[in-house]
Amino acid sequence: MSPRTPLHFTASRFRRLFRHQSYRCLSCSLRLFQSPSVSPPSTSTEDNTTHFGRQSIPSSTKSSRVASVFSSVATSYDTMNDLMSLGLHRHWKDRFVTSLSPGSSSPSAPWTMLDVAGGTGDIAFRLLDHATLLKNDQLSKVIVSDINPAMLALGQRRALLTPYANTFPPRLEWLEADAEALPPEKVPDGSIDLYTVAFGIRNFTSPSRALAEAYRVLKPGGVFACLEFSQVNSRLFNALYKRWSFSAIPMMGQLVAGDRDSYQYLVESIERFP
Repeated sequence: MSPRTPLHFTASRFRRLFRHQSYRCLSCSLRLFQSPSVSPPSTSTEDNTTHFGRQSIPSSTKSSRVASVFSSVATSYDTMNDLMSLGLHRHWKDRFVTSLSPGSSSPSAPWTMLDVAGGTGDIAFRLLDHATLLKNDQLSKVIVSDINPAMLALGQRRALLTPYANTFPPRLEWLEADAEALPPEKVPDGSIDLYTVAFGIRNFTSPSRALAEAYRVLKPGGVFACLEFSQVNSRLFNALYKRWSFSAIPMMGQLVAGDRDSYQYLVESIERFP
């Protein structure tokens, strides 16, 4: 994590993605009204290369290289997030979920939520806490999807410490899947009320394919919410941030996790996004 400003996709950016259909994907803070000029994003790929931090690599290799990074950092994930962001990542995630007000006010219409790249459960647990404690919603559930089994295993262990580990019907489901090709038998068309992705979309090989999948699985009127890093406007703060991220964070990765390279990639991926 880093002390940069979280990015929310704006309505105008979604209008450029969708044309000639009614909306499904929405910002977490701005709702797109029904419009005749809306359509799903293209899934085409312009070339066969993509970025991996500051490197340009074949698109076919990015998924495995990102998976290697997160397999390496999984065991130290919580500690490093607190150190890298000085604990602010918890506040960002709390505000993100609160802004969405997840959960149903009607027992006959519980929500099905999908948290993508969410293997640790950080967002999923917050979604269920908000639904349960603030809306008295005992039935809405979250599907936690991640391409990395090590991150999912971490989330499943953490889930045992929550009230949601062994509920009936299940309120947590764990799915090992690629955000760019979600299995339709597990996540059918038009089945999701709320799709979230926090600090994950910058690691996708093709964000446009992931957005197309989000469009496919969301119910008409469903909500797409993305929490991600953006650019710093202040020159002074930007200089301080870069010194912190490119000097301190990789060093902490080496000292705490024994892995400088993975944290070097993470700060480079933030610099490259969006």
